[in-house]
Amino acid sequence: MAGIYIHIPFCKKRCIYCDFYSSTLLKYRGAYVGALCRELRQRKDYLKGEAVKTVYLGGGTPSLLQRDELEQLFGEIGKVYSLGTCEEITLEANPDDLTEHYVQMLTTLPVNRLSIGIQTFDDGLLKLLNRRHTATDAIAAVKRCQDAGFSNISIDLIYGLPGETDVLWEHDLEQAIALGVQHISAYSLTYEEGTALWQLREKQQIQEVDEEQSLRFFSTLMQRLKEAGFQHYEISNFCLPGRHSRHNSAYWEGIPYLGCGAAAHSFDGSSRQWNVANLSKYIDGIFAGQPLIEREELTTTTRYNELVMTRLRTSQGLDLEALRATFGEKLYRYLLEMAKPCLDRKILLITENRLHFTESGLFISDSIISDLLSISD
Repeated sequence: MAGIYIHIPFCKKRCIYCDFYSSTLLKYRGAYVGALCRELRQRKDYLKGEAVKTVYLGGGTPSLLQRDELEQLFGEIGKVYSLGTCEEITLEANPDDLTEHYVQMLTTLPVNRLSIGIQTFDDGLLKLLNRRHTATDAIAAVKRCQDAGFSNISIDLIYGLPGETDVLWEHDLEQAIALGVQHISAYSLTYEEGTALWQLREKQQIQEVDEEQSLRFFSTLMQRLKEAGFQHYEISNFCLPGRHSRHNSAYWEGIPYLGCGAAAHSFDGSSRQWNVANLSKYIDGIFAGQPLIEREELTTTTRYNELVMTRLRTSQGLDLEALRATFGEKLYRYLLEMAKPCLDRKILLITENRLHFTESGLFISDSIISDLLSISD
């Protein structure tokens, strides 16, 4: 099996925290969709005939594409790769794009899963983040999608926002649960260098929440969603039973995928490659038959490190026998040796020959993973 990721970089305006490649040059939209279709054809052999199980349109703001552009894109995917084998086709959307007319249009497409970027239900914080919607808009958008028949909806939340309190975060979670969605992704706010958010902090115009408060938000997140029947299947992702993101889970399981569009990454099992992060250069390169692509052959150490980083993020954890079979006795013994202090502290656990975090280990997952990585082949 394999997946296809399509990057739609267009945004009407940029959120202050985002460091994904995006552009407000909407005039390129038509040419860009044409380039995407051509890239899908040019790279039809990349997945080596594997059946495509998931398609994900991410961004940027995919919900800025109109009917004809989406029909053109899905038509090309269907012709080149076949959508008949697809189990999940996700489109990311902003709440204010999900008008009644737009949602009804989406029901005519192969899309069967929506990922809606809400971030918070507090209007003051939404304004700070430079989001285009209000809390009322977000709630109405979700209900509109549900009324139209979409039964696999994910929403994104961010915690640790400047000025956020425990009361505000609990209200966000209560509102998210009350919406009756099937999936919630919740991320701790990160200050990426070069973003407007980073600059505001540097100018001391906003203050970052402290580590203790951030950990408390994470604890509340896990507790509230568990009580509501959600499974915590990946550090930042929660779902009702059977409603995990199949596309993102494939990333964590090391399944090959094709990434099309400016700045999109692809993985074939032994190497990664990525397109140029420039709209006009991407379009020109594709139409000239000379795509601007960089490639990295993955070393044994890189593949081992990626396996540890991705598998440990999931509730299933890392299959130790699979690691041993893939990388041999030396790296297997290395992992167990490096994990021993964490096992002794009960922040890591081995169950049915799988290494995974205990609940207390989740709070310091990044530092634990860092300790388990290898630095040489």
